[in-house]
Amino acid sequence: MKNKYIPINCHFYDELEALAIKKIKAKILYLEKNKELEVEDFIIDFKNLNKEEFLVLSSGQYIRLDKIIKINDLLASSYSSCYL
Repeated sequence: MKNKYIPINCHFYDELEALAIKKIKAKILYLEKNKELEVEDFIIDFKNLNKEEFLVLSSGQYIRLDKIIKINDLLASSYSSCYL
């Protein structure tokens, strides 16, 4: 069974967008199939697929935003809830 997508904090999303716009290489720690994985690459785009948000890396890899643990020195969990 697939995990339900949990929207990420809007301020953390802004940080991800800034990395993409500034073309800063990102070191991303994320979860995939209950394993922590790490990749270093450039974020080139963001996609919504089946009501889930993903970042797209220059390698073509997609990472679901709610699976990101840390990107560069930014811990996803350190951002409080953001309600619009």
